[in-house]
Amino acid sequence: MKIKTKPMNYISAFKRGKDELETSGIADADMDAELLLMHVCNTKRGGRFSHPEYELTVDEERLYLEMISKRSSHIPLQHLTGIQSFMGMEFEVNGNVLVPRQDTEILVEEVMKDGAVGASILDLCTGSGCILLSLLKYVNESRGTGTDISGEALKVAGRNAEKNSINARFICSDLFENIDEKYDVITSNPPYIRSSDIDELMPEVKDHDPRLALDGGEDGLDFYRRIINKASDHLNPAGRIYLEIGFDQGEQVKEMFRVQGFKDAEIINDYSGLPRVVKAHI
Repeated sequence: MKIKTKPMNYISAFKRGKDELETSGIADADMDAELLLMHVCNTKRGGRFSHPEYELTVDEERLYLEMISKRSSHIPLQHLTGIQSFMGMEFEVNGNVLVPRQDTEILVEEVMKDGAVGASILDLCTGSGCILLSLLKYVNESRGTGTDISGEALKVAGRNAEKNSINARFICSDLFENIDEKYDVITSNPPYIRSSDIDELMPEVKDHDPRLALDGGEDGLDFYRRIINKASDHLNPAGRIYLEIGFDQGEQVKEMFRVQGFKDAEIINDYSGLPRVVKAHI
């Protein structure tokens, strides 16, 4: 006689997921287990406390255990759920774009602090579109264009614009290659990892983020040289530029701005006190 297995409830499912993730060496195993459970069961945070007796359906249990197995193999959590929060909005993500990270919000906030009402904005290496779309949402009367060399990334950005009801233009372009206009603000989170360092990154990044969005060349600075050398040709008078950087690249990028005649180049730290953005104006 076949013995009927008792369905998992919220608590037992969470514990099993957490244990499997911990065994696989996943950082924040408890958080990831709960977020995957929330995603599968369509519940809010803390559901295991408010409804610990909730029993998963057969399909929910199967899907949850599949996702735990995939997360145990270091597939990013956001690739499993398909979404990432950024600046209070939800963005679709997949293997064609970098997962938006909270540190990048520093760049968006800095543009907003400097006042960009009515600005025209160009976002290079736009990826998911998180920088551009956040600025267009929160900066009144702004308008903008995002460029990326990856057509697949631009499809994701376009869906994110539609999802968040934001009007933006996206162009397939290798940086400024297909851009003729001038803008008030240029932003970018370009590839800045040294080529030799990529294989040392955590598996979630090196194995699942697009290498095209990571590799900044031998010293990690290739894209900064290319952007800064051409930026003044695409900025209006008094135009401003904001670039996200690696923690050890601030002074070098600041010097690039000085050499190209930009003014008031400044390094902005993130909430951990590490250099995160360099900004300047013409």
